[in-house]
This record gives sequence, C-alpha cells and structure tokens, in this order.
Amino acid sequence: MAEECRKHPEFPSVVDRYFTRWYKPDVKGKISEDHCILQHSNRICVITLAECHPLLQTGKTIQNINYQISANCSRLQNKVSGKSKRGAQFLTEFAPLCRISCSDGEEYTIYSCIRGRLLEVNERILENPELLQEKPSTEGYIAVVLPKFEESKTITDGLLSQKEYEEIVSRRTCAKSEDL
Repeated sequence: MAEECRKHPEFPSVVDRYFTRWYKPDVKGKISEDHCILQHSNRICVITLAECHPLLQTGKTIQNINYQISANCSRLQNKVSGKSKRGAQFLTEFAPLCRISCSDGEEYTIYSCIRGRLLEVNERILENPELLQEKPSTEGYIAVVLPKFEESKTITDGLLSQKEYEEIVSRRTCAKSEDL
C-alpha cells in the first residue's frame, strides 16, 4: 500500500479536493497583498494568504500577530454558539481580521474579503507564527467565515478564480522582468 502511494505522488491534497480557491488581489490597492478564500461546498470559507503575498514571498520574520482591531473590537472575543451561530461578529468585505507585524517594521492588515459571520480565528498562529508562512492553506489559516445563506452564491462575484489569479500573477512577473 505504501509503495502504491509513492508511485502516485500527484494525489490532490484535502484542500484541493474539497475547497474551491478564490482570490482577492491587491487588497485595498496594496500591490501583491493578495488574499485567498477557500470555499467549501457547505458555504464555509477559510481566509488565508495567497501564495504571492509578501509575507510568503520575501522570507520575512513575523514578529507579532494581533487580532485586536480597535480599542473596542477584538476578534479573539468572538464567541459563537448554537446552530444559528449566535454571538458571531458580522464582517463586511473590508473588515480587518488581524494585523501582522514583521521584524523589518512592515505591517500587514488581513481583511475578510467576504461578508459573513466570523466563526473562529486561528489562535495557533499566535503561539506559532511560522505556521502562517509554512502552511498558509492548512494549519496557518487566518479565520473561518460563514456567509449568509442568501449571499452564498454571490460572495465570489468580486473574487478571481485560480486560473484568473494565475494570469494576473504571470502579468505581474512579466512587468517586473521588463522593469529590470
């Protein structure tokens, strides 16, 4: 059995099998600060960093991850209960989820990119920020959001498919090589 697995290394990951990847490039006009939304068939969306986000590209060292958005709003205080997800914070497309500070002084704000209820934030990345860079689509996710049922079909309207996103990334790469 183990030998069979070695013969077929192209098996898709759990993320690739059960989630559809959607992308929000250049969030709030910041070039290359791309976010990825993994949408499951049950409407649940996992917010992660896209492969081309500067935190994943440049080998930056994450100094701090802060879910305290303002004096009165902390994503860590989100308490959800029951079938209707009572108590969940409601997010708009540009609601900040967290702020990530790097050792070089750069700070990145991660946004939800979709409307919905905040089900959970990933507290594991607070103790182990390297997860965010090493496994951004799995253990290093930022948050889990549940869109409203009525909006679940339209939340992807402002997002790009994986193919569209790859085209944008290749255009960026070509533009950078021309600038050099």
